[in-house]
Formats: sequence, structure tokens, C-alpha cells
Amino acid sequence: MKKPNRFTATAASAAAGQHHGFHDGLAQGYRMGRCQHVLNTSQPAPWPMREVSVLFVVQGFDGIDQGIIDGLRQTARVVYTTTAADMLRLAQELRPNLVLVMNGLHVFPAEHPAHIAAVRQLGIRTAIWFADDPYFSDQSVALAPHYDYVFTHETSCVPLYQGAGCSRVYQLPLASNPAVFKPVPVSPAYMSDICFIGTGFPNRLAMINAMTPFLIGKRIVLAGGLWDRLSHYALLRQGIKLHWVPIEETVKYYNGASIVLNIHRHTQNDTYNKNSRELPGYSINPRTYEIAGCGAFQITDSRHELAQFYTPGQEIETFQHPQELVQKMAHYLQHSEERQRIAMNGLRRTLLHHAYAERLTRLLNVVFS
Repeated sequence: MKKPNRFTATAASAAAGQHHGFHDGLAQGYRMGRCQHVLNTSQPAPWPMREVSVLFVVQGFDGIDQGIIDGLRQTARVVYTTTAADMLRLAQELRPNLVLVMNGLHVFPAEHPAHIAAVRQLGIRTAIWFADDPYFSDQSVALAPHYDYVFTHETSCVPLYQGAGCSRVYQLPLASNPAVFKPVPVSPAYMSDICFIGTGFPNRLAMINAMTPFLIGKRIVLAGGLWDRLSHYALLRQGIKLHWVPIEETVKYYNGASIVLNIHRHTQNDTYNKNSRELPGYSINPRTYEIAGCGAFQITDSRHELAQFYTPGQEIETFQHPQELVQKMAHYLQHSEERQRIAMNGLRRTLLHHAYAERLTRLLNVVFS
């Protein structure tokens, strides 16, 4: 019997790898050229600068916090940042025109409402922008009445805060930070066919479980906690990263993926949520804007308000159930030009209409009108 030629097998494997690498490199170069054209032709006009000072209190959501800081620096003359622990002291020292709090939950101290009351007694306007609605609405509804202005990204929560006695409540969508979530060239280590970055909440686990036969053999990235709870974890583990992925890495994975999935978490879940009123989720998550801001092709579950921000089939793609998602992923993996066209349209829409500077312009217009 003739022995296998190990050299020949190794050479064939290396040649296949080189071919794959060449194809990836060529595709990346073509994609970056298209992205650069969109970047060059889709810059919004400078935002109006208000002659006000703002003290911004971070939540700890790095992507959102930095996006708001960058947006404020484009729209408010003086911007300070702080944590909740130092908020009152800095408000007393700096006397800003506005104290803006991001979310106000999770890492904020129990005495935060008393600190906000003390800030208001100084004659300083206060505002909060809830980014976790409606998942922690049991907690946010107790916090909202302590502020002069309440902003929420979730439409379904506006009546909740109004019913709690808040007279100034506004729906304000989240956005993307174009200085961070942007097209970048990446190495082969970040390239994949299908990518999802986020916690493996039960509905997401169920979705991936249903798609496992399709995913086998694909280059996948599933990054975040709880993904080891997948029914067929062993079959997919090569593409699973059971840890939090830093923003810089997330941007690279988005840029390197042929398809980025966006699966919103369910709003009804007693284990992970504090939403006893079972308020629905109509508004889209920040991931929607961030993926599009990277010039990545995105398939998302369709939320009620999605079409107000991106046109399905032209700037983003949607699905209703696992079978439709599998069908669309199979289609777009085979049609790269169609995929790229939709991704570029989504990038253009994000640059022109969904940056944090646009949202902060609206917020400041409300507070200082």
C-alpha cells in the first residue's frame, strides 16, 4: 500500500490557506475602498455649538459613554465628565448649566437621588438619559422623578415616566460614535462568515440552537458570556469566545465579518430583567447603529421602530424567525456585491443621521429652549 505523501498533503493545505488569505485580502481591500468613498462623501455639516457647560456622569457603558462625550464636545462649549461618586462635589465646584446622567443604574450609589436633589437646589438643570429601557424599568421609574428632564431611547417607557409624575419626558434614540465604530482594515484573525457579539440570553441561545446545522463548517464568531449553554456547544466551540470583548476588538470583528447578526434580547425575562410591567421593546439597540457605522452588513430581528432609522432591504436586512434567517444568510454569503451595497447604504445613513452629536443637539435644544 502506498504511504500518504505528507509533504504533498501539507503543501496542499498551505496552498489552500494561501488562496483563502488572498481572497480575504482582496475582499478587504475592495471593501475599504468603498467605505472610504462613503466616508468622503457623507460627512454631516458641523453641529451648532451651544454656549453652555455640561457635567456628564458616565454609566460605565464604554461605547455609549464615549459616544456621548464626543457628541457633547461637538455641541456644548464646555464639557466635564465624572462618575456618580464625584458628581455632587464637582457640580458644587464647577456650577455647570446642566448635569446629564447616563442611565443612573447598576453602579450608581444608593444616595444618588439625594445627590441629584442637592444639585437641583443649586439651581442647576438635571437630565437623565435611560439606555437600558425597558429591561430595568422597575428601577428606572423610581429614579426618573428626581430629574428635571427625562430622556429614554425606548418609546414604550415614555407613558411610564409620565404616569410617575415626570412632566418633561422625551424619546431620544441612541446612536453610534463615528470616531470609534468605523471601517478599519483587519487581519485574518478577525475575519468570519457570521459574527455575533453579546451575551447569550435565552432567546439568543434558542436562535443559535435552531441554526446550528447551518453554522457547522462556517467561520463563526460568538463572543460573550453564557454561550457555553448552547445545546451543541461542542460543535461550535471553535468559534466561541466566552468573555467580554473590548470595544476595539468588537470593531475589528464587525469589520471582518461577512454577516453581523443583531438579535435583541427579550424584554420579558424574570432572571435577567427588572420589567414586571412587561413593557415591550419597540426601539432598536445601540448595536444596530454601531454595526452599521463599521460599514458591516447586518441582519437584525425586526423591531417596531427599525424602519424609522434604516430601510430594510436597502440599508439593513431583517428576519422574523430562524428559518428566514438561515435562508437570508445563505443568500447573502453567496452574493457579496448585494451585501456590500446594503452595508454601504447603512454606513451612509449612520454617518449622516445617527451620530451622537445629532442626538445631543436635540437634547440641548430641549433643555435650553
